[in-house]
Amino acid sequence: MIRYLRYAILAIVAICLVTIALANRELVTLRLLPDSMAGFLGLSWSITLPLFLILLIFIVLGLALGYLLEWRREHKHRAAARRERRRKEELEREVVRLKTPASGGSDDVIALLEDGSTPR
Repeated sequence: MIRYLRYAILAIVAICLVTIALANRELVTLRLLPDSMAGFLGLSWSITLPLFLILLIFIVLGLALGYLLEWRREHKHRAAARRERRRKEELEREVVRLKTPASGGSDDVIALLEDGSTPR
């Protein structure tokens, strides 16, 4: 059910994008600087593209910038989770180490009790 809903939403988005592309097919010239400033500085970089392509490029750039900023904002949470995971693994190893019998064969307290000598 969810898969079909996802396909329906993707189809609606695709139809919207195609409609926008067809409605904005005229060519637009983008200039780096205004004409008066470009003449003064000697730079006249410009590019001519269809308007829908310019819109799509800026939408993608905006989404990429938003994702990048969100990833950077969440960095401290990911770092804290990584530290906690390492600490948990360290504690699990310590629990396993403490539960295994010592290589000497017996515990020091039990050895003292079995010895029978009591300090007076």
